[in-house]
Amino acid sequence: MGISIGIISARNAGYHPNMRLSAAARERGHGAILINPYTAWSGLIKGDHTLFGDLEKGRPDIIVPRQGAQVRDSCLALLRHLILMGIPSANDFEAVLVSRNQYLTLQSLAGAGIPVPDTMLANSEDVLMKAADHIGGYPFVAKQVSGRQGQGIMLVRSRKDCRDIATNHLDINKGILLQKFIPPQGRKDIRVFVLGDKAVASMELKPKQGDFRANYHLSGMSKGIEIGPQLSRIAVKAASVIGLDIAGIDMIVDGNGKSRVVEVNYSPGFKGLEAATGMDIAGMIIDHVHLCYLNKRGTAKTA
Repeated sequence: MGISIGIISARNAGYHPNMRLSAAARERGHGAILINPYTAWSGLIKGDHTLFGDLEKGRPDIIVPRQGAQVRDSCLALLRHLILMGIPSANDFEAVLVSRNQYLTLQSLAGAGIPVPDTMLANSEDVLMKAADHIGGYPFVAKQVSGRQGQGIMLVRSRKDCRDIATNHLDINKGILLQKFIPPQGRKDIRVFVLGDKAVASMELKPKQGDFRANYHLSGMSKGIEIGPQLSRIAVKAASVIGLDIAGIDMIVDGNGKSRVVEVNYSPGFKGLEAATGMDIAGMIIDHVHLCYLNKRGTAKTA
């Protein structure tokens, strides 16, 4: 029996993940509803959780949050509203809340014994100036706590760079991540796609010549790889610690073979992964969402 799957995304139907997920849902006899959080609104009318706009005519059976790391608070409010109305989410609210902020994510991972890069959260120029003494000297990496597709990642080579970042890139309300730099030479950058308790696909990413950032949207260079049981266990544990059923786990393996989890994504893109592996990642996501629905339906949700 087909179900109605709500994909929460501010992007249109032509955006790759939305297009692929909608097509995969239809192929399996399900319906797919794109829920734009700026045209589907929530309200509290006479004490009842109410929907307006795009969702007035019908509700999905399950929702898949796909707003990305830079999701706004009003979009989070819609996700929580739908969950409180009894609509299960493939990724729960608390997990989305933590994983949209990479420092909160790294805190949780380190607390569970998962290896992460040496990291500081800076909310002032003073921290930036002192960071090199604590995370391996210059250069080190600065990145936004909620970046996407490799944007907002900078290599800090000097005290002058620290001052420039404090002036031009530091939002003291959000802070900025400062991390030990792991040179590209001899390094492997790996994305592992996790569904439930399984690492179902993985790829190695290569930075452009002269760049230290490995991201498919920046370089377009990736290849499918088989990872061993150790990296699989780390990836699955990382997703589980954050509470995610669907996750992209970004890992670095340095020249000495030591692995670290650098990011956890609750709405990972998979265009590069499908191209690198030839696998139907969209179909696997839809199959897993259907399984989530069967497991979660009828349960009272709180957030």
